[in-house]
Amino acid sequence: MTDTPARARPGTTPPHGTPPRWAYGSNGFGDHTLDETLEVLAGLGYEGVALTLDRRHLDPYADDLRRRLDRLARRLDGLGLAVVVETGGRYLLDPWHKHRPTLLSGDGAGRRVDLLLRAVRIAADLGAPVMSFWSGTAPPQLPEAMAWERLLAGCDRVVREADALGVRLGFEPEPGMFVDTLDRYQEASRRLGDPPAFGLTLDIGHCRCTETLPVPDCVRWAGERLAHVQIDDMRRGTHEHLEFGTGEIDFPPVLSALAETGYGGLVGVELPRHSHDAPLVARRSLDFLRTAWGGAEVAS
Repeated sequence: MTDTPARARPGTTPPHGTPPRWAYGSNGFGDHTLDETLEVLAGLGYEGVALTLDRRHLDPYADDLRRRLDRLARRLDGLGLAVVVETGGRYLLDPWHKHRPTLLSGDGAGRRVDLLLRAVRIAADLGAPVMSFWSGTAPPQLPEAMAWERLLAGCDRVVREADALGVRLGFEPEPGMFVDTLDRYQEASRRLGDPPAFGLTLDIGHCRCTETLPVPDCVRWAGERLAHVQIDDMRRGTHEHLEFGTGEIDFPPVLSALAETGYGGLVGVELPRHSHDAPLVARRSLDFLRTAWGGAEVAS
């Protein structure tokens, strides 16, 4: 298969029906309060927010978490915003080390599991259908078999909690982490017994960065596994989330493929390093995606 950007297939027609439900990641609004973030997103016309649990916006360890969740649920409802819960806060568990500890850590893996269990409960309380997470990196020199053992033990606990509360998990292959590709996600799911709750978070940019298939084919491969979709531009071999139109992805064929899957969840813009210009970036992103959707084609 070629790794160049895919083009729409022949014998297709412009899409009909409801466009994707565009959302935006709260991690791209690091200089705004959560109330301000939600107000801006709703004002721009977004239909949802991908809410990263962190100290700035929603602290999962806050003493008054129940009160905050009740207020947030009312706020989301009042603004007409849907929500998914994400768990990629950089220094939430360790102020010295980004994304540590992980599910594969020798010390502290239990703290990561506890965070993910809290995230599942928060998702259930907010009526969020999905909680998204990833494997994290493995400690240096950790044997592969031990890494799988630790990952699966943590994931099993989270899967059981999610299944009990009716929340679907979106497990995200992340460049540079232990589970970094779609094949590795599939292996993790197989080793867990392919539980229905263990869905996939697909970052469109990651497909261009690391996968061998063209990006639209990655989307088609994901199919019914899709629990959540993140969207951003990217270049081959470089894990840098870029504004739309500044990377290498041809988006109308990607959105065509997404329409073919029947996915009806949120499609969240993932630009975590653009807080310095968040409202304008969010506006440009929505304009771009609406235009790309208008140019997409789906099978007739």
